Amino acid sequence: MTTTGESHRAAGGGPWWWERRRSAALDVGLALVSAAECGAEGITFSGDTGIPAPVGVAFGAVAGASLVLRRRWPIAVVLVSIAITPAQMGIVLTIVGLYSLAASELPRRIIGSLAGMSLLGTLIVTLVRTRQDMASGELAFAEGFIPFIAITTSIGVTAPPILLGMYVGARRRLMESLRERADSLERELQLLAERAEERAEWARNEERTRIAREMHDVVAHRVSLMVVHAAALQAVARKDPEKAVKNAALVGDMGRQALTELREMLGVLRTAGESGAASGAGVRRGAVSEAVPLAAVGFAAAAAASRAVDEDGPCLAELDELVGQSRAAGMAVDLSVEGESRAYAAEVEQTAYRVVQEALTNVHKHAAGAKTYVRLAHRGAEIAMQVENEPPPEAGPADARLPSGGNGLVGMKERVTALGGVFVSGPTDAGGFRVSAVLPSVP
Repeated sequence: MTTTGESHRAAGGGPWWWERRRSAALDVGLALVSAAECGAEGITFSGDTGIPAPVGVAFGAVAGASLVLRRRWPIAVVLVSIAITPAQMGIVLTIVGLYSLAASELPRRIIGSLAGMSLLGTLIVTLVRTRQDMASGELAFAEGFIPFIAITTSIGVTAPPILLGMYVGARRRLMESLRERADSLERELQLLAERAEERAEWARNEERTRIAREMHDVVAHRVSLMVVHAAALQAVARKDPEKAVKNAALVGDMGRQALTELREMLGVLRTAGESGAASGAGVRRGAVSEAVPLAAVGFAAAAAASRAVDEDGPCLAELDELVGQSRAAGMAVDLSVEGESRAYAAEVEQTAYRVVQEALTNVHKHAAGAKTYVRLAHRGAEIAMQVENEPPPEAGPADARLPSGGNGLVGMKERVTALGGVFVSGPTDAGGFRVSAVLPSVP
């Protein structure tokens, strides 16, 4: 991306110290005019001093040509103009030199000192020259009018170029400051755009993870129970037909519940994706098709997040039913509740329910037949839950070969820490496994 300052600098390319060719042409033109003016006045100067005319002309031309250095060395140009002031030459050199000096970046004290020297020199020369002209009869003024003429002339030669140069210099510095500020603002906007894109990508990844975690928690538990019941059905199909029929009915119920919850989740994603695609098409009709899924993910994430805290989501009142389902699958589960039960925020109750649900699912997967204890404690400003299982019996039920993606504990920890809680899991000394979580009552 090309900035304003870079575009301005790219317009340069002048010779030597000039930034632009037209600046060099202007200075050379002014130097020629000044050299011609000083050369013409050098003829009069040579006549007054008695030196040869060519020497006077050459002296004036060299002095006037020094104006070409006004951008590089403005102090030198002003000093030359002050030096040739007694020779009554260099009006163009003096005016342009003072203007260049005032418009430069030199300190104000230097500009003021040189301007004062030029003013004083012009005042003295004008005063002396006026007296000489009056003595020779070329001018006829009253004696008291001479100082007024000298002061007016010196101020008229010095003040306008100084004031104009200070104005132009201040304006140039202001423009440079605005240009630099615009460049800085452009860089900041570009940086903000890059950061916004990074935040958007991070948000998309976070929402994808949240949706995947929600789908895992919703479906994995019921599917695991289905597999456990199916394994039990296979074992008792010939020995106990009545129990096999009961297990088959449970498998059917679990399957229908899993399909219902999966259909609801996919419906949220589908609806959000369609609204996101429509919104994206309204904003940018020419956008490429790859941008639609990213927008859809954002809308799906928002819908999934709102659904996650919806009042229809799981709550602690459904723990008895959850434990009952595990008991029906053959797990020995003991549920104990401490403290007075009360209502919590929807996301707190949902997270607590999901932690217990996923912990029971892990017991089904990795410790089939193990005695399991589910403890729930209502405290003043927090709610604690713990799911602990004993080592599985050696002669326990056959392994149902439930697959494990290794994301259950990670998902539980992410849910708990997102609400400011504490999550701990690990094996017990007795050979079992324990999952503990503490959630603040107000997230």
